[in-house]
Amino acid sequence: MRVRLIKRKTVLDFAIANAGGRIPFEHWLTLINMADWGVPSDIKKTFRSADILGKSSNRVVFDIGGNNYRIICTYHFGATTVYLYVKWIGTHAAYTSICQRNEQYSINNY
Repeated sequence: MRVRLIKRKTVLDFAIANAGGRIPFEHWLTLINMADWGVPSDIKKTFRSADILGKSSNRVVFDIGGNNYRIICTYHFGATTVYLYVKWIGTHAAYTSICQRNEQYSINNY
């Protein structure tokens, strides 16, 4: 199924504000546009470094730009489309901070 990214503008805005991440984020967006997923494990086939979070959270963490940035998304497999919702985006250091507070399962900045 094709993937529909919700909050694409959020990713683009972050990439513009963080010039070092512009090219890696554009690459990530290109892969999302070409993705064809049928089950959650297909996410890992497209993005080997992605981490599918547990606790029935339907969340996935993407490593961007050589692990310099992270995006947390929730996913929903519909009848014909996979919906990918951006919940959080930031640097690896900021991600480490939210993990220390155990917020990676609930954070929803967007």
